[in-house]
Amino acid sequence: MKFNPKELSKSQVYKLLISALIPRPIALVSTINQDGVVNVAPFSFFGAMSSKPPIIYVSIDRKRDGDKKDTLKNIELTGDFVVNIVTEEIAEKMNICAVDFPYGISESQIAGLTPVQSELVKSPRIAESPINFECKVLKIIEIGDAPNSVVFGEILLFHVNDEILENGIVNPRKLKVVGRLGGNFYTLVDNVFEMKRMSYEEYRKIYGMND
Repeated sequence: MKFNPKELSKSQVYKLLISALIPRPIALVSTINQDGVVNVAPFSFFGAMSSKPPIIYVSIDRKRDGDKKDTLKNIELTGDFVVNIVTEEIAEKMNICAVDFPYGISESQIAGLTPVQSELVKSPRIAESPINFECKVLKIIEIGDAPNSVVFGEILLFHVNDEILENGIVNPRKLKVVGRLGGNFYTLVDNVFEMKRMSYEEYRKIYGMND
């Protein structure tokens, strides 16, 4: 079957896209407003753009009434945010943070998450998450008809729990990270396998390729 996105509604395209582009990492984004109220919200249109400097993006849609989401309002206010990685232990709390609470209500307090003062940005990080990225905003680009606000942030500081590190990198078997699927479905990364990337010379030796 073929689908022409120009012939589908926004909702139809969205549902098709998120059910096909799986799994997606979840950015549990923590921000703070002018009154010191901490906002925490999950976003799965999220990924890495560069490693030096380390740059990530988070795409934030509008609310159903067209208003900006609390996360975006706070990011525009402070110029920073923190991405907290979602694991099995905080999956249910992350889901509570997805509720569309009125502006000024702290999702972290309702969900039972603990804000911790960051070192280089105003926005707090979440103590229960084993990985936190302190980010400053580089640019915000509006795209699409809704529109979506794509926030590009430079990671100023990584926080990674020692328990999940091995030889300076994160061991995925210890992290137990949660990925977003379509609809109300999620996945737990607990079935990890390894494939070594071959060099050209190794490929030639294994598969008998001739010049």
